[in-house]
Amino acid sequence: MESLIQLGFFIALLSLGFFFGRRAERKHYQSIIAREDQYRNIVVTTERLPSPEFLGHQTELVAGNVVISVDYFKVVVAGLRNLVGGRIRTYESLLDRARREAILRMQENALALNAQYVINMKFETSRISGNAGQGIGSVEVLAYGTALVPPPLNA
Repeated sequence: MESLIQLGFFIALLSLGFFFGRRAERKHYQSIIAREDQYRNIVVTTERLPSPEFLGHQTELVAGNVVISVDYFKVVVAGLRNLVGGRIRTYESLLDRARREAILRMQENALALNAQYVINMKFETSRISGNAGQGIGSVEVLAYGTALVPPPLNA
């Protein structure tokens, strides 16, 4: 009897993880796509040095940070995938969302400074919490770069 209760609990958690995780991921992607269109005018590049036309601009450090947790369904699917190896697509979408969200937050900071260019953009990624050391619980992505702020017009 206890085994049936545990199996039922497992299936309930799996189902909740699938439906609510799927829904949250879909809504997050919709938000990301809308905001990417909004911030499309802020150029982000990995070039280390600014072009000569930007040498008179002020520079400011800008960053965007996000922590996204993984749902129970993805943990189970990734655990099953570990048995046979190969790509873990459930985690790929998690990292894709985290990277894109971190860039958007960095662009928001650049826009607040009135910058239209961010150069030398880089990522830092880390695991925030684990499943008792057995897997990914949450992933943190930090995007940072140098915003080029145009000088004031009367300067």
